[in-house]
Amino acid sequence: MATFAKPENALKRAEELINVGQKQAALQALHDLITSKRYRQWQKTLERIMFKYVELCVDMQKGRYAKDGLIQYRIVCQQVNVSSLEEVIKYFMQLSTERAENARNQAQAIEEALDVEDLEADKRPEDLMLSYVSGEKGKERSDRELVTPWFKFLWETYRTVLEILRNNSKLEALYAMTAHRAFQFCKQYKRTTEFRRLCEIIRNHLANLNKYRDQRDRPDITAPESLQLYLDTRVEQLKIATNLELWQEAFRSAEDIHGLMSLVKKHPKASLMVIYYAKLTEIFWVSESHLYHAYALFKLFILQKSYNKNLTQKDLQLLASSVLLAAISVNPCDRHHGASHVELENEKERSMRMSSLIGFNVDPKRETRETLSRSALLSELSSKGVMACVSQEVKELYNLLEHEFLPLDLAAKVQPFLTKISKIGGKLASVSSVPEVQLSNYIPSLEKLTALRVLQQVSGVYHTMKIETLSKMIPFLDFSVVEKVTVDAVKYGFVSMDIDHRKGAVTFSNEDIESDGLCDHLMILADSLNKARDMVYPQAKKQSLLGDNLYGLADIVEKEHRRLLARKSIIEKRKEEHERQLLEREREEESKRLKQQKTTEEAEQRRLAAEYTRREEQRIRREIEERELQEAQALLLQAEKGPKKKGKRPVLEGEKVTKQALIEMALSEQLKERQELEKKLQRLAKTMDYMERAKREEEAPLIEQAFLQHLAEEQIIHEREQLREIELSKQHHTGDLQEKNRLARMLDNKVILQKKIESRRDSEYKRLNKEREEWLNQQLSMRKRDREIKRKLLFYIKSEEERLAKLREEEEARKLEEAERRVREEAERKAKLDEIAEKQRQREIELDEKERLRKENLLGRGSEPPLRRPSDSTLAPRPAEPSLAAPAAAAAPATDKYVPKFRRGGAAAAAAPPPASDRWGKSDSLPPQSSDRWRGDDRKPPPSFGGSRMPSSSSSWSSSKRV
Repeated sequence: MATFAKPENALKRAEELINVGQKQAALQALHDLITSKRYRQWQKTLERIMFKYVELCVDMQKGRYAKDGLIQYRIVCQQVNVSSLEEVIKYFMQLSTERAENARNQAQAIEEALDVEDLEADKRPEDLMLSYVSGEKGKERSDRELVTPWFKFLWETYRTVLEILRNNSKLEALYAMTAHRAFQFCKQYKRTTEFRRLCEIIRNHLANLNKYRDQRDRPDITAPESLQLYLDTRVEQLKIATNLELWQEAFRSAEDIHGLMSLVKKHPKASLMVIYYAKLTEIFWVSESHLYHAYALFKLFILQKSYNKNLTQKDLQLLASSVLLAAISVNPCDRHHGASHVELENEKERSMRMSSLIGFNVDPKRETRETLSRSALLSELSSKGVMACVSQEVKELYNLLEHEFLPLDLAAKVQPFLTKISKIGGKLASVSSVPEVQLSNYIPSLEKLTALRVLQQVSGVYHTMKIETLSKMIPFLDFSVVEKVTVDAVKYGFVSMDIDHRKGAVTFSNEDIESDGLCDHLMILADSLNKARDMVYPQAKKQSLLGDNLYGLADIVEKEHRRLLARKSIIEKRKEEHERQLLEREREEESKRLKQQKTTEEAEQRRLAAEYTRREEQRIRREIEERELQEAQALLLQAEKGPKKKGKRPVLEGEKVTKQALIEMALSEQLKERQELEKKLQRLAKTMDYMERAKREEEAPLIEQAFLQHLAEEQIIHEREQLREIELSKQHHTGDLQEKNRLARMLDNKVILQKKIESRRDSEYKRLNKEREEWLNQQLSMRKRDREIKRKLLFYIKSEEERLAKLREEEEARKLEEAERRVREEAERKAKLDEIAEKQRQREIELDEKERLRKENLLGRGSEPPLRRPSDSTLAPRPAEPSLAAPAAAAAPATDKYVPKFRRGGAAAAAAPPPASDRWGKSDSLPPQSSDRWRGDDRKPPPSFGGSRMPSSSSSWSSSKRV
């Protein structure tokens, strides 16, 4: 295990190992640093080390190393900087996801690529051999080699992160995000097995969280934020389970959501409940629990109508129609009729579980069907206003099936409505979380219900009917389907009838005396007689007072309706205001609680740290004192025990005896005891030697006598075994001779067969050897050709690289030479400009001197000869003529030297003669051109050719001026 003085050294060492290709050594070095107890204090360097560590773990697919490192890093930064752990885990999951996606894309690219050189050629021999051996296709093989390892590692990554964050209250959001990403992984790649395991893992985490409530950083499920995160995770789990069609897992997920809601005793958001009931409808429909499917749809309708303000009338009508159709699609037969006790108990338990999911608490001592039944649901739909929102076709269909008595025409009247209803459906625009509603799903159940109603009504009118007539009465179902419906109806006691195929008739049995139709037969008879009497002897019409009593009833009802609507709106507003106030109060209380909790935790941490330090100091001091006291007591006891054995007791003064004295006394006593023990051992050893020698002298003759007796017995046994072996050998030899004589007759045939087999094998061997040589020659030629192509390609690449390098060197040399030339020309140009400036300065001095002389002559000093200064004579070697000075002064502005403004327009300039033309015939009256340093790149001298340089225009101009 490598040790580092600083974490930075470990990171640097790991990078060096990575650069030389030793990733395993780098990973081990970082792992040793992370798991070491020396670096248990968080610092920024540890975070960078963790980033590099997870990169190595992902590259090498070391999931166990990653888990160990993350657990150790959680211990380090749990109480100091938990956000660092969050960043590292996010980076870990991002790398794993990217590598898995890259592997999947690479596999797809390999599969889609055109990997053949000749489109008209057959498969290669390697591909054929591999396909014969492996027995799998190219895509399956590429997935197994490239995609599967990375998918396994990604799945292990999600499990590791969930295990690390399972009981961390500060990283609940990251836990929920990881769970969502794991769910999306299972959904995207259709991983049903992993999804079941993931659901079980999350379920176990929640169970352990409720079981062990004394954990330090345990999340508080009663907090609104934590509850919302857990509910969102379960809702996402429910959605993915329904998308993958894992209905058992979806049902368990719904139970988990219901358990969370019942655990906290708080009603969640309406949007979440809409998704919950929408998924319950799918689960109950797939499980053919039509009653609970209808109840879940009814709950969904109530939620949408109460909380969804954007719900359109069309969506409300479609949703209400689906609720009513689901309710009447429930089989009216009593399925508990004739069931056994075990079946009833199982059905009761199942009904209780499903009833609790849709929000009904059923008393287990009562019958479940007394509370949740088809009739109760229909009556509740009428009382809750669902019938008012149903479309007209569905409402008429409901009246036909539930309230009309039309035994002969019922199916014919129902069929057009079924046709219309089958075309109604679609996606709810205002409810995105609810799946597509299609009323055509209820058509098979409605057809069976229609058949049941026809059978029920016909059984009360007819006693016998032909099968053809009954089949024509239900045109949209085959008679085989009608027969199955009839069997179920008879089984559950809904109707009583017999079908006789030999006679082609259906017989409806008489009702029992306990049936509902005969229990009140006297009342039915009395009602019938009263109606007949009224028809024969109609009573005189009396003036009805109902109109007078109910005068203005419509206005009163309208006013009462408006008053109730206004009161409802006021109540809803008050509810919203009350909920808003409660929410604000909860937020304030939660913020106060969090602040108080944070302050309390900080104070508690400081107190615990101080208390821990104080206790540690006391413990260390106490241990030192106790150790010294124990040592002194042990030495004192040894000093007291030693003299007792000899009958002497040293004089001890109790506490006045020092530790050093006791140690010396104990050592002397131990030395004496050791010497006495050695003497005793010597005496004992001498006694044992005497005893051993005496025993050996006595047992020597007895051992010799026993050996001689054993030798005689062994001789007798050997002779007996020898005789038996000789007899067995003779018998085996005789049998072998007989077998040889019997098999000698087949010797010629055996030789012939052996020669045939040898010749065939020899020819087969030669053929295979020849094929192998041909194949080897072919492979050698192919490999030789490949080596030749590779060699030529390498030679071409090398020559091309040399040519490019030579071109680069020539280009660099040319650029260097160009730069030197420009520097040299710049130096020459500056030298010429300096020379011109010096000459100009000399001319200005001469002009100043001449001006001074002229002024002196004008003032009357012309008789005195002008004195020439030595500096003037040295600066100007020959006197300048007045006629020549003027052109020089006129040409002075054309130089590079700056001329001040007061010198441009002075007396000398006024007295200057007109400019003279140069040798090219051009006049100097034109404005002077700008100097070289103010010109653009187009005035630069041309490049040199062959070492010669053309003279620049400025140099030629200056030379002409000097002449």
